[in-house]
Amino acid sequence: MNILVVRNDKLGDFITALPTLYVLKHQNPSNRIVVLVAPLNRKLALSCDFIDEVIVDGGEDILVLARKILHAKIDASITLFSNTRVALAQWLARIPIRIAPATKIAQIFYNRRIMQRRSEVKMAEFEYNLELTRALFKDINLDFPKPLLHFDEGIFKAFCEEYVITKPVVAFHPGFGGSSDANWTLREYIELVWIAQEVENINVVMTFGPDEEKLYEEAKELLGESPVILYRSRGSVVDFAALLSGFKLFVSTSTGTYHLASAVGCDTFTFFGDSRFASALRWKSIGEEIKQHHFMIPLDTQGRAEMFESVKQELKNRLLVGF
Repeated sequence: MNILVVRNDKLGDFITALPTLYVLKHQNPSNRIVVLVAPLNRKLALSCDFIDEVIVDGGEDILVLARKILHAKIDASITLFSNTRVALAQWLARIPIRIAPATKIAQIFYNRRIMQRRSEVKMAEFEYNLELTRALFKDINLDFPKPLLHFDEGIFKAFCEEYVITKPVVAFHPGFGGSSDANWTLREYIELVWIAQEVENINVVMTFGPDEEKLYEEAKELLGESPVILYRSRGSVVDFAALLSGFKLFVSTSTGTYHLASAVGCDTFTFFGDSRFASALRWKSIGEEIKQHHFMIPLDTQGRAEMFESVKQELKNRLLVGF
């Protein structure tokens, strides 16, 4: 069976779709798994051995997108997050079985609509995604390995050689690209960095995305002559994932890089917004839960200050335990 899975939004959202793609492939190895993704996620999708074909949604006209889908000769589709454009394109591509959550006007273009009410947050986003596969295969096994993603050690080894890293790496990622509901300021991240820097048996790294030059320069100024390594991401999402797979701890807000770190098996310290919709209950990642440490940042000033003190103490405790 040729199965299309649609998750054509941001990095973190796509990573929540990976378990769905994995279980569909392993339900029957003859299943041909096709995924519709945003351009950002193309290389990551191509790196997954449980994905057979990648269709990139570049935001083109509905008819152009429908032709792309039609060319893939799809038997059934599962749309994890829908809008009218992708729903109509699948209808125009004449996919026989079209599965999606029963939400929004777009649901009229699907012929298997599943009531989920994700706003109630009864489970995590990736678990809602997995649940939709039962509309196609009632007895499908929803188990998947953790970590799910594996990469060659070459990129991490080259990184260690370039920066003369000889100890376990603890990384801090202060940016978030506007995709998180809560985060600390750069100065607060620097406070956390100083705590890590005091621990002798680790190397401390701060990572920055390719569009975070200003944040990088501000951090460089605040750190002065500190031995903390400042790393600006080079290359693709896959390259960064390979680098993350060598880190021991990744400290960040709830954004795509957090999901990526967890998916490759890295321990995480992650900050979430103080609401049910933005919480770890919904946005926990696909890695081992024991490796995920979640903190909800209160909106009020006093609560935020108290939470920050708690984070500092828990970080210190975690680092002193060692790796």
